[in-house]
Amino acid sequence: MATMYRPVGIFYAYWTREWDVDFLPFADKVKRLGFDGLELHAAVLANRDRAYRLAVKKAAEDAGVILTYGMGLAKEYDLSSTLEETRQRGVAYMKKIIQAVGETGGGPVSGTVHSYWPAVFPEGAESKAPMREQSIRSMRELAPFALERGVTLNVEVINRFEQFLINTCAEARAYVDEVDSPACNILLDTFHMNIEEDSLGDAIRLAGSRLAELHLGEPNRKPPSDRGRMPWGEIRDALHAVHFAGPLVMEPFITPGGPVGRAIGVWREVAREAEADDMARESAAFVKRFFQQSEAAEVRE
Repeated sequence: MATMYRPVGIFYAYWTREWDVDFLPFADKVKRLGFDGLELHAAVLANRDRAYRLAVKKAAEDAGVILTYGMGLAKEYDLSSTLEETRQRGVAYMKKIIQAVGETGGGPVSGTVHSYWPAVFPEGAESKAPMREQSIRSMRELAPFALERGVTLNVEVINRFEQFLINTCAEARAYVDEVDSPACNILLDTFHMNIEEDSLGDAIRLAGSRLAELHLGEPNRKPPSDRGRMPWGEIRDALHAVHFAGPLVMEPFITPGGPVGRAIGVWREVAREAEADDMARESAAFVKRFFQQSEAAEVRE
C-alpha cells in the first residue's frame, strides 16, 4: 500500500514571545529544520500591507513550504455575540482576514474563527444555544466569501478552560454539518483533545472527511516526540481510517513571557529555549517517520 503523504508544519510562535513579528525569516528556518509547512497568524498578516503579504508568499514559494494560518478572534470581533453590532464587526474583520489570505495564495485559516478567544461563558447566560446560533449565522455569511478566494475556515475544538462554544469533536461535527459548506471544516488539536475527548481515535473518526487539519503537541505543549505520552499510535490509526491527507501542524509553546506566553498560559520554562531548534528538528523527523508511513507498514509493527 502506498505511503500516505501528510505535510508537516509548525506554528511560528514556537520561537517568539510576540504575535506581531516579521514572518519573512521563518520560511527558510522551518525548511532547514525539516518541515514542509509554516503556520502564521492570519490576523497579523491581514494588518500588514499587500506588498508585505506578497513578500511572505514569495518567501514561502522560494523555500518550498506551504503556508497555513491560525488565529483566535478578540472579543471585540466575537462572531457568536448576541450583540448584533459586535457580530457584524466580527464578520467585517474576518472578511478582511480572508481577503488578505486570499492575496497570499489562499489556504486554511484555523482556530477560533467561530467565536472569540480566550473566552468565558457569559455571566447570567443559561445556555450557549443563542451564541451558537449567532456563530452559525456568521459562518454562513463568511463561507461563500472564503470559498471564492480559495480560503477554508477550520473551526477548532478547544478545551473548556479557553472557550465554551465547541469543546468536543461531536459539537464541531454538528456545527459544520449545519453550516454545510466546503469552506467550513474542523481543526482538531491533540492538546485540547487530551483534555476533552473520551477517545482521541474516536474523535478523529467522527470528524471523518470534515477534518481539514490536525494540530500536534504533547500534553505539556512540547513538540511531538516518541518520548512523550500522547497515544500517537491510536491517532495515526484513526488518521489512516479516515484517509486524512491534510496538514499535520505542530503548535508547541515552551517559553514564558510576552503576549504569547501569557495568552497560552506558559508560566515556566517548559524546555530550554536554546534547544528549541534541535527539538523542532527532532520532532519533524519523528512525525514524518511515524505519520507518513504506509498503512501496510503500520500493520507489520
